[in-house]
Parts: sequence; C-alpha cells; structure tokens
Amino acid sequence: MAGTAPFAKMNGIGNEIIVADMRGRADRVTAAAAIALNADAATRFDQIMAIHDARTPGTAYFVDILNSDGSGAQACGNGMRCVVQALAAETGEKTFTFETVAGILNAREHADGSISVDMGTPRFGWRDIPLAEEFRDTRMIELQVGPIDAPVLHSPSAVSMGNPHAIFWVDADVWTYELDRFGPLLENHPIFPERANITIAQVTSPDSMIIRTWERGAGLTKACGSASCAAVVAAARTRRTGRSVNLLTPGGGTLHVEWREDDHVILTGAAEWEFSGSFDPSTGQWARDTESAA
Repeated sequence: MAGTAPFAKMNGIGNEIIVADMRGRADRVTAAAAIALNADAATRFDQIMAIHDARTPGTAYFVDILNSDGSGAQACGNGMRCVVQALAAETGEKTFTFETVAGILNAREHADGSISVDMGTPRFGWRDIPLAEEFRDTRMIELQVGPIDAPVLHSPSAVSMGNPHAIFWVDADVWTYELDRFGPLLENHPIFPERANITIAQVTSPDSMIIRTWERGAGLTKACGSASCAAVVAAARTRRTGRSVNLLTPGGGTLHVEWREDDHVILTGAAEWEFSGSFDPSTGQWARDTESAA
C-alpha cells in the first residue's frame, strides 16, 4: 500500500524505540526501511514496534518487532511499554492484549504512569532456548571468553523469554568488561543457532542487580526488557536473588521484574515520548511532525 505511516520516537528506560502505526494497512515495515531509519542519527533505534490490526480474536493488535539490523525479534518488553503508552494516550484505555510472534502478551498502564507487561513464561529446555547441543541443566552451560585457564567470562545461564538469552555472572563492575568486543562473538556463537542476547549481570543484593546487554540484532543497548526478565529468572534459578528484583540499566533507569509463582514474568517500568513523524514503510524515508518538539 502506498503512502506514509505515522510513528513516534520513544524510549523505555533508554531502550530506543520507534512505534509505527501500521493499522489499516496490508504492508509491513521492510528490513530496508529499518536499516535506513537506524542510519539516521535522529531516528536511530534498538527496535521498531509496528502496530497492526488484530489477527486473532481476543487480542487488540498484532505487534511486529524489528531490530535495527532489519531482522525480526520475538520479544521486546521495553518496546511493549512504549506501545502501551502510545495507545493509552490515544484511546484512554489502560489494559491491552497484544499478539506477537512469540505469543499473547497482556499489559497495563498504572495510575502513576508506570507500565507493566506480562512477558509470559520462561523456557529452560535446551531445544526451547534453543541451543545447538544438549545441556541437561541450563542454569550453567559450557561457554567462555578468554584463556581456558583464566576466562574473562564463563558458564552463563541460558533461558528463553520468547527469544534466546545467555547471562554471564560477574562479581566486578559490569563496566569493566568489553561487551562491545565480546558481544558480537557471543551473539553469533555456534552454540546459539538463532543467535542470542548476551547479558553481563552483577548481583548487588537479594533484590537488586546491575546489567549490561548486547542485544541480538541491535548491539549495545541502554536497556533490554526481555534480558532483564531473563536475568532475574536465571538469578532466582541459581539462588542468587529472590523472584522480585530491581535492575539498574546502562540508561540510568530502573526496571522491576517479578517472576510470579504462576510462572509468569512481569516487567514494570516507564516509557518516554520524544517526537513524532511519518515515514515510508518500504524505504524508511521520514519527516518530523511540525508540532513535534525540536
């Protein structure tokens, strides 16, 4: 379908997000458009959250997620909060049920403006994550960076939150590790047939931790919602924390993750609007709305 589509440039605790309104259209945001938008400093992003008309009864919208390299993503908790904030401002609704390629997600905007997203249930089987070879216990898998007798990073926990994650546990400051150098190698390691999100996590108390994430298809990010969820689940599984944890992210914000007793993982945090505009979903050519702030 020809013609431009409206979008909002937003962020979720620093996770750079474009929320694209594709309702009423038959086309999709192309990989070429995503790459073009990311190449522009003003619209650089971690994920595009493209809102489409519902395709399954009982859901309000289908959300298609693209990474900055044009690849598809199964989950993005910070992006879903941005979607909720945008739709809540438009419709006045506070609760939503979405469909993504990873399944059905429920979300709610609270009275204080924070937004909770039910990220579903984690999966731990090696085929479900997926891993390329069998590990009976994915709380710790055999993978390391550096010399075999003195690895820099080693023995990550692996988990799926609809997308694959590996969490490396460290005692030192997470900023002392060259994640920009290790991240691409680990993301594309043969043990991860669908690539993986790579997180370095430092537990600071039974209910707090600090994380940095190299995001599959996006690179270093100021925050990653699904990685935050994966880190808390993995920390609880390995008895490093409880099941309710606050996470400090590189963007300076805090996310709260609760792994409920019903096995669902709830991600809560803020979302922030930056500016709005319109774009061509096939090419990525865009223009800022004249009423948007500079």
